Amino acid sequence: MLSKQKAFTLGFQHVMAMYAGAVVVPLIIGGALKLTVTQIAYLIAADLFTCGLATILQVMGTKYFGSRLPVVLGCTFTAVGPIIAIASASNLTTVYGAIIISGLFVILAAPLYGKLLKFFPTIVTGSVVTIIGLSLIPVAMNNSAGGQGSADFGQLHNLLLALLTLIVILAVNRWAKGFVRSISVLIGLAVGTAAGYAMGVVHFSAVSEASWLRIAQPFYFGTPQMNVTAIITMIIVCIVSMVESTGVYFAVGKATDQQVKQEQIVSGLRSEGLAIVLGGIFNAFPYTAFSQNVGLITLTRIKSRDVIFAAGGIMVILGLLPKLAALTTVIPNAVLGGAMIVMFGSVAAAGISILSEVDLRKGDNLLIAACSITVGLGSAILPQMFYHLPDFAKMLMQNGIVSGSLTAIMLNLFFSNRTADRETVTDQ
Repeated sequence: MLSKQKAFTLGFQHVMAMYAGAVVVPLIIGGALKLTVTQIAYLIAADLFTCGLATILQVMGTKYFGSRLPVVLGCTFTAVGPIIAIASASNLTTVYGAIIISGLFVILAAPLYGKLLKFFPTIVTGSVVTIIGLSLIPVAMNNSAGGQGSADFGQLHNLLLALLTLIVILAVNRWAKGFVRSISVLIGLAVGTAAGYAMGVVHFSAVSEASWLRIAQPFYFGTPQMNVTAIITMIIVCIVSMVESTGVYFAVGKATDQQVKQEQIVSGLRSEGLAIVLGGIFNAFPYTAFSQNVGLITLTRIKSRDVIFAAGGIMVILGLLPKLAALTTVIPNAVLGGAMIVMFGSVAAAGISILSEVDLRKGDNLLIAACSITVGLGSAILPQMFYHLPDFAKMLMQNGIVSGSLTAIMLNLFFSNRTADRETVTDQ
């Protein structure tokens, strides 16, 4: 049983692992829509506040909501393009009307989706988890170089900061024991940030400019408006996120040494649907299970839901106290990249471990894994290859996790007449 102090520290580590992914979505959307600094600050605060509520609901669980898995929810990148497109064609209130309806769709569709889990045997889940880890590696390397598009991308100080962070994490895992070892990523981030400050690349201007208190306000941008096209678009976004979350649930199951059951995934997706509705009400974003945190669970071997509950609470507090939230943004991208190398690589390794349970000497198993991993990783690395496809197909194929998952499912069905004895996910 973890003490409250240890649970808080480990929860804070999880927040640091997903923080960049959580705040970059409101920054991108706010910048693209030319929102004011005040409005963007609200988006960030509302996003963190709702992320926290959604994560707490997911972990606590009730009869119908929450998977009771140590899963962190964050805003999905899949929604960035559609939100910008809808808001540019109409306004943000139309976006939030569509988000609310799409969240209700996820809640209602989750049981039907659960019946499709028979198409996720071990060969498919292993391939999907491997794809999740591999598709995130470009994100880690981009950050290690300073962040895609940054003026100092690839410069020596960024590479040194990423290397230092990685070495510290590995050293703590090699020589430390117990609780200290379990917070190796947090220690690496702290040492890397201190080194970045000494190099002059850490600045606190955002902290001084941030306000102390901001309460998330329902319908901040106005009363939601309904538009059929916008609603259909956001429902498609949510379907993509449901597939992505399914892979994350399986990855968490592997990391926590438990078989994820059908009812857990259905309840988890219902919880995500409710979180999406909350996102629409508080003018935040659609939510999905964050794969960033799976690698941290694998690395630290801490499987307690109390830690993720603490992470959710911390995000709620950060959403209410923008100055504290801004303090966490001073971590250099290169430092985050060094930590991501370990975490994302751990997810890929977990997927390989699942695949090791399958006989890959069988030609069909080998083809399913080979083709799905190649398609998923290729989509993640080169999404522009699908630029000329229709918007719906582009949304599917540019997401490496979704394109790889669909490839694995379809190939499994294609070979199913020869593999009927494969293990399937059941609700037993």
